[in-house]
Amino acid sequence: MAKFLIIRFSSIGDIIQCMNVVNGIKNHFPNAEIHWIARKDMGSFLNMDKRINRVWGFDKKTGFKGLLQMARQLKAEKFDYIYDAHSNIRSNILKAVLLPPLYYLFPRGPRYTLRHKDRWKRFLLFKLRINKFDKPFRGIISYQKPLATWGITNFESDYSDWNFPAEYEERFHRTLTPKTITLVPSANWEMKRWPVSNWQQVIQLMPDYRFIILAGPSDTFCETIKAIAPERVNNLAGKTSLLESCYLVKQSNLVISGDTGFLHAADLFHTKAIALMGPTAFGYPTGKQAEVIEVDLPCRPCTKDGHGKCKQSTWQKCMVDILPKRVVDTALRILDFKS
Repeated sequence: MAKFLIIRFSSIGDIIQCMNVVNGIKNHFPNAEIHWIARKDMGSFLNMDKRINRVWGFDKKTGFKGLLQMARQLKAEKFDYIYDAHSNIRSNILKAVLLPPLYYLFPRGPRYTLRHKDRWKRFLLFKLRINKFDKPFRGIISYQKPLATWGITNFESDYSDWNFPAEYEERFHRTLTPKTITLVPSANWEMKRWPVSNWQQVIQLMPDYRFIILAGPSDTFCETIKAIAPERVNNLAGKTSLLESCYLVKQSNLVISGDTGFLHAADLFHTKAIALMGPTAFGYPTGKQAEVIEVDLPCRPCTKDGHGKCKQSTWQKCMVDILPKRVVDTALRILDFKS
């Protein structure tokens, strides 16, 4: 029985995209034992997947000493395969403990592979406008590629046995009706958020539908979106945990979102989705059930994650120019097909 360790500490979107590699491991090693080390507050996502045998939650508060202690515990597990899907200081510390000295000169012990961040390509793209990445760049595929060194190339899966608390079904069974659409209007960086007025127009142009909003407690602008039709919009911003929000994404008829973790959750669950892609480079969904809406501008993409400055005379032009009617027409076509 092959024993795997996946190293990916954060963030939400990256962890969800990386979770797709479990499909490939299980396709090639059906009896594999899979461990994952992540930041402690990210563990709820990973526990959704019953195929992951153990989630190691690293508490940042324990610092370097705590990481070394956890590294020694991981070393005692005697993994056959170690996949560093993060490539940061913490994962390099783990590598130093888990791999034998001079591993690259004399490979022995566990097999090891690394997801490179292609920093040189990023410099060329964002500083010199020279794109050496695949277009569009899909994060899920970038997490899959390093496993080819172990012969893992098939990531197709219809896995659906996600592990959510049993009480969720009772708690949320009235939240999502056949005529309900899930909106995800927030994002970590404002530059990749679709304007509030556009979300309002979508709601106005779809009078026969109800909506739920998923966002964080600080996203107070969601109340402005709700105010356009309060009788049809359920604003859950700050009212659901990350795991509860994932459950609602999984159960949704359709998710409309920018480049967010919940868009990638829809991709993972094979939920119908509309991806509103603007300034970011690496957030494109992979699944056939997701449709991408974007506008062609020579300045796109201009940022890795939405952090930075817009150089257009119309701020956030790549998002502003995604017209609500275009989104509504796409949504109605998807929902009609789904019915």
